[in-house]
Amino acid sequence: RTDGVLVWVSFLFVSFPSNSQDPQLPCLPGYQVFSSPAGLWTVFTLGGVGSKATASPELSSPLANQSLLLLLVLANLTDASDAPNPYRQAIMSFKNTQDSSPFPSSIPHAFQINFNSLYTALCEQQTSDQATLLLYTLLHQNSNIRTYMLARTDMENLVLPILEILYHVEERNSHHVYMALIILLILTEDDGFNRSIHEVILKNITWYSERVLTEISLGSLLILVVIRTIQYNMTRTRDKYLHTNCLAALANMSAQFRSLHQYAAQRIISLFSLLSKKHNKVLEQATQSLRGSPSSNDVPLPDYAQDLNVIEEVIRMMLEIINSCLTNSLHHNPNLVYALLYKRDLFEQFRTHPSFQDIMQNIDLVITFFSSRLLQAGAELSVERVLEIIKQGVIALPKDRLK
Repeated sequence: RTDGVLVWVSFLFVSFPSNSQDPQLPCLPGYQVFSSPAGLWTVFTLGGVGSKATASPELSSPLANQSLLLLLVLANLTDASDAPNPYRQAIMSFKNTQDSSPFPSSIPHAFQINFNSLYTALCEQQTSDQATLLLYTLLHQNSNIRTYMLARTDMENLVLPILEILYHVEERNSHHVYMALIILLILTEDDGFNRSIHEVILKNITWYSERVLTEISLGSLLILVVIRTIQYNMTRTRDKYLHTNCLAALANMSAQFRSLHQYAAQRIISLFSLLSKKHNKVLEQATQSLRGSPSSNDVPLPDYAQDLNVIEEVIRMMLEIINSCLTNSLHHNPNLVYALLYKRDLFEQFRTHPSFQDIMQNIDLVITFFSSRLLQAGAELSVERVLEIIKQGVIALPKDRLK
């Protein structure tokens, strides 16, 4: 059969007849998957929508789980020399059942599926790395799915499970962590998403254990989790590409930072502090290495120049993130200005550094401007009074001075 749905279903379930006696694949009497889109539906909904979420789809529906794995294999097969992969084509083009527009004639394997049920299933099953891979595949390759998900008003249902994966990074395999991070990268490429996540207010995030978060925006929580992932990577895995992708997600968001939580603002500056200390340590080691001589000609010296170059790249990205926020949404983020002023000495060494002079101009301007206003207000100021001065100063600061 050549029509889209049946091609999918016949391949997905060819190894799983309804009279299977495999104890891992329970008997499904009367389940005729070969002549109905129900089989494909089971795969996409990972065993059924609306059922109670379990730790992994293997526990709720082994058949759906095994079929999902097969689907992912088929969708990622290399194209044949004379024809594109039909499974990938179908993944890239299927539409919502509520979409009545006709399929282009160039798409031979088109079909429709209920996006709401698919979205619900994906939200429930992100503890499984294969479900996360399916989510990544759909977001990356199917513009219909991506548009639909970005238009949802309940994006927290999808984003929170992804953040939990990153938060429990030590318990996840590296593939699962990377997929979760790339999903965030795809989402943060959309300015509408970056604005809306700061409007979603969450209460009592129980799985975040570093600090009690009784009320925080989804955007601020996303920043906290990504920064925590960076710090974990700095001390454990030291994966340059993980750093780069985490910082890229923050950079995508930075121009739309809104009403940053006090703790999120502190963590941004704390991460910069950690990077600054690491920079100074590597610089000191490099200097000592040049002064001394190796104890043995057989022992190569560490490549401090390369280490220094990598950490300076990361520091520059952090400065760009801070600069982007100050330039585009200074008036929305008094807590970030407060954190900058509190740790302003950290930035002193980078003002004249040739690698950072250009990106430091706006940051230096903001620090100088608000420090002057605080001096005018006198000593022994409370936190509330400092924030009040910052909010007043934001109005007085000429926007054209920020480049």
